[in-house]
Amino acid sequence: MFFSIDPNNGVPIFDQIVRQVKYAIAEESLIAGQLIPSVRQLSQQLALNPNTIARAYIQLQSESLVEALRGRGLIVTQEATERCKNIRRDLIAERLESVLSEALHAGLTADAIHTLVASKLKSMKGRIATVSSPPNELPKDSPKE
Repeated sequence: MFFSIDPNNGVPIFDQIVRQVKYAIAEESLIAGQLIPSVRQLSQQLALNPNTIARAYIQLQSESLVEALRGRGLIVTQEATERCKNIRRDLIAERLESVLSEALHAGLTADAIHTLVASKLKSMKGRIATVSSPPNELPKDSPKE
């Protein structure tokens, strides 16, 4: 699993980790029963304080998305996939509502918004990496820099 952390985007780092694990579970690149990276392993990989990783993992445990397997680490729970799909959908819907509200307040019509969204989706097709994309790998249709 690949994590992309941006310390300057305004979202706490532990929350970025929580979201990315949820998205990975939702898209089934992390499946029920699968071990997630240890705190030590992930803190070394991301060059982050282990307490930050531990805080993210505690959050995931409190939401019953991962559980501790004594002596082995944390595994994805059986019910996590469906719950994470719902969480992902709700989070994206919330963010879309905010953007749509801003567009409407700025005077754009519903038709103009539809056109803009369709245009952006078309231009982004094949250029956006997913949670399960390997690091430093562009999607097939992406232009090389």
